Amino acid sequence: MVVVRKKVIKGQTYYYLEHSYRKGKKVLKKELYLGNKIPKNIETIKRQLIDDIYKVKWYSDLDIIKKNYIKEHKSIPKSIKEKELQSFVTKFTYDTQKIEGSTLTRRETADLLERGITPTSKPIRDVKEAEAHRDLFYRILNSKKDLTLQMTLDWHWDLFSQTKADIAGEIRKYQVGIGASKFLPPSPVEVFPMLTEFFQWYNKNKNRIHPIELAALAHLKFVTIHPFGDGNGRISRLIMNFVLNKKNYPMLDIKYEERNGYYNALERSQVKKEERIFLQWFIKKYIKEYHRYLR
Repeated sequence: MVVVRKKVIKGQTYYYLEHSYRKGKKVLKKELYLGNKIPKNIETIKRQLIDDIYKVKWYSDLDIIKKNYIKEHKSIPKSIKEKELQSFVTKFTYDTQKIEGSTLTRRETADLLERGITPTSKPIRDVKEAEAHRDLFYRILNSKKDLTLQMTLDWHWDLFSQTKADIAGEIRKYQVGIGASKFLPPSPVEVFPMLTEFFQWYNKNKNRIHPIELAALAHLKFVTIHPFGDGNGRISRLIMNFVLNKKNYPMLDIKYEERNGYYNALERSQVKKEERIFLQWFIKKYIKEYHRYLR
């Protein structure tokens, strides 16, 4: 917790921000001098202090995760790597599709994508979109190109050309909503300018900010623009894993069962216009997912 401390030195009053936090078995203290009066933007300064502290702590852990992940994978036989990737693609496809309403079960998705067994009595749209997602994901992982607007339009076309051809690969020209969310996506006239800004931001920051921060914010910014009539979440999660894979970090599967925390972090960031909310959720989620690499 961040608190304001007052110190009186030789009759003069000075103010400091103080934050205590735990690192392993130690309790550390961070102090920030404010001056002889409390600034009007004290809440912003508090948030920045916490961000700076946890970035140092978290980013160190994230770099260790990457180092040990790469080290481990160097010793794994090629055939085992391929099997592990297939398993991840199946899990990721199941969860990202299920979050968006797919009726396929985890077993049905695995049977379909890994053994070619088409489930009976399930919508053909769910089957085709699962297969399209798998095929697209493999192409994305093998791509040598960097992220562009045309690339995301192509991804969207590949995902939906067989099931929703009327919107596939097209930037929306109409207003959309997000279920029970309090957040209303940008109006149609805002979408293209915001996409232009997004890719300018990406190109400016892709080699400047931490790769995990880049993946999280790219996901958040793109899904907030909501440029398509449908499939914005799926494309955003593909962007997220495109960045992680390109930067040699293990990819992340946001599980269907954990969707409420994911939705809440997104919505709070969007409504409050505070990117740090989703960023902190994402980093905590990532470290928890790959904690084994910190041992």
